[in-house]
Amino acid sequence: MAEGLVVANDGEEYHGKLTCFVILACMMAAMGGVIFGYDIGISGGVTSMEPFLKKFFHDVYIKMKEDKEISNYCKFDSELLTSFTSSLYVAGLFATFVASSVTRAYGRKASILLGGANFLAGAALGGTASNIYMLIIGRVLLGVGVGFANQAVPLYLSEMAPSKYRGGFNNSFQLSVGIGVLIANLINYGTEKVKGGWGWRVSLAMAAVPASILTLGALFLPDTPNSLIQRTDDHEKVKRLLQRVRGTDDVQAELDDIILASEISKTIKHPFKNILQRKYRPQLVMSVAIPFFQQVTGINVIAFYAPILFRTIGLGVSTSLLSAVVTGAVGIVTTGLSMLIVDKVGRRGLLIFGGIQMFVTQMIVGGLMGAKLGDHGGLSKGWAFVILVLICTYVAGFGLSWGPLGWLIPSEIFPLEIRSAGQSISVSVNFLFTFLVGQTFLAMLCHFKFGIFFFFGVWVAIMTAFVYFFLPETKNLPIEKMDRVWREHWFWKRIVGENNEVTIKEEEG
Repeated sequence: MAEGLVVANDGEEYHGKLTCFVILACMMAAMGGVIFGYDIGISGGVTSMEPFLKKFFHDVYIKMKEDKEISNYCKFDSELLTSFTSSLYVAGLFATFVASSVTRAYGRKASILLGGANFLAGAALGGTASNIYMLIIGRVLLGVGVGFANQAVPLYLSEMAPSKYRGGFNNSFQLSVGIGVLIANLINYGTEKVKGGWGWRVSLAMAAVPASILTLGALFLPDTPNSLIQRTDDHEKVKRLLQRVRGTDDVQAELDDIILASEISKTIKHPFKNILQRKYRPQLVMSVAIPFFQQVTGINVIAFYAPILFRTIGLGVSTSLLSAVVTGAVGIVTTGLSMLIVDKVGRRGLLIFGGIQMFVTQMIVGGLMGAKLGDHGGLSKGWAFVILVLICTYVAGFGLSWGPLGWLIPSEIFPLEIRSAGQSISVSVNFLFTFLVGQTFLAMLCHFKFGIFFFFGVWVAIMTAFVYFFLPETKNLPIEKMDRVWREHWFWKRIVGENNEVTIKEEEG
């Protein structure tokens, strides 16, 4: 059953080396991930701060402080509170479709620049908010920025990186997201102690710092050769850029593949319509399945609401925020490890190993909370520490696998003619289910209680099985030759094999 899952490279590596030019360009582009992570982490922290709740979500503040009858699991259940968190993802969902057209017509760089500008506006509005409307509009602007950045940055990283380093470079996006979450948790931990109750303003406004770096940096970023060739017939110009990026004059083989992909791309007038064709069926399935599964791991339970979750089990505000810092640090370390080994171990192995690790820890956490935490009171310090360790183990599994690879795999599997459309579908599915999970989690926590961990655990088991049977290995294969993984896979070759007979004969000839 598992035969044909690993596709050999057959030595088809392009010439070139890992240049400082590529490293610096990708570091700057990955700053979009820092802002995304910051916006994820900052919301969970500020929503656990009493001055913030008192000003904008007074009903939640009253339940938390004065209602002694309400269940531990229901103290933060508020549609308005979840709307604040999840409005970012609704805006990102719609923005990514606009970003697809911008990315295709004007390049990856243009989308990154527009994303940075919207981040700046959202940070300014959030930091100065005087009412709930300003607060949510600020989050919407941040969401537009996330939509543009998340559509363009993973594509930029995959196209700029040499194929044998593509996995590590693309994983830097998720590493950047983890760094952003950690920075947000550290800032929340500090600003919660600010006297006068205005520390949350600092937390929200500080998003302007990485946004400024991204916006200014985008002005100096080159576009990718793959994107540039879609907008010019000057092949010599593209060749010079490719030589600069690869650090060698011998780039003709890669240039020829990019030119061929571009010629095919220019015949496609409606990429969103064309992606529905049978020959693109595997990519379409993965563009929906991978981001869907990434969100139903339950990671955003931790990313959005870690401080709230830790308060649920009886920890204080400062201890909850500090615990969120610890989980954020674990995520960064394991994502860094994933960067180092993904191009050696491969995508499938990491996804399966990480899935098993997450499933086991979720089952244990759910069981312990069911046995030890009632509707009132809290856990003892000893059991709270055990829960924290288990959650860190869960985060480690995600950071090693579904965190970075959930962005890497969709960004590397699409042919150029549908690449922007495919990435938009992937990002929009990601945002849709991020929104749904974010919007419903606090209500689910109230109704499911400890069963919430069993709910997400079942999904982790399903997605691990999906990877084992249906996801081919894509490591080390040039991005413009990725179609072969579907032709050689035990299941997908039944669907795309006939559509690619001409291509196969050309390659054999």
